[in-house]
Amino acid sequence: MKEFWDNRYSSTIYIYGEDPNIYLTEKLDTVNTGNALFVAEGEGRNAVYAAELGWKVSAFDQSSQAKEKALQLAKRKNVNITYTVNSIESIDYETESFDLIAFIYAHFPAEKRRRYHRKVAGYLKKDGLLLLEGFAQSHVDNQAKNHTAGGPKDHHMLFDIDDLKTDFEDFDFIEALEAECYLAEGELHNGKANVVRVFARKK
Repeated sequence: MKEFWDNRYSSTIYIYGEDPNIYLTEKLDTVNTGNALFVAEGEGRNAVYAAELGWKVSAFDQSSQAKEKALQLAKRKNVNITYTVNSIESIDYETESFDLIAFIYAHFPAEKRRRYHRKVAGYLKKDGLLLLEGFAQSHVDNQAKNHTAGGPKDHHMLFDIDDLKTDFEDFDFIEALEAECYLAEGELHNGKANVVRVFARKK
């Protein structure tokens, strides 16, 4: 998978765009800043936006090409982010060290998803915030009609709200919903999408 993502991010174009995810911007506008972790952050658009708001930002992704582009974007925006090249399997942060953790289109193999979610949830402080947006299981219809709709080809990796509530069972869910929207996030998140959105606080 590292080779796949390095190849995908090797273009000079930001394939998911340079603008942050809209759901992320809406939620970050409502909370105080602190330490934030961005999971599988790719080219950095969301991490850089948070840094512009005053968050102290850490991010990771398995692609070194992604890191290079993220740091270039941060430099252009005149902010600093700490970006680590590593897989979610191997990444290691201090327990309960973040005020917010964001999963923006961070999909994982179904048989590993819960373990990965539990691992990362351990890095969040009590009362810390979880922010997630990803493709819903119903998104398969959009994928069949539009090759730029985005999302994993393995449909088992798409999200179900009940599964996410189980993964993050030690959270109070401020919001957990499925929505239909139209994405305009670069070349590969473009068009009608069915997404899951979660905003939750760790107990």
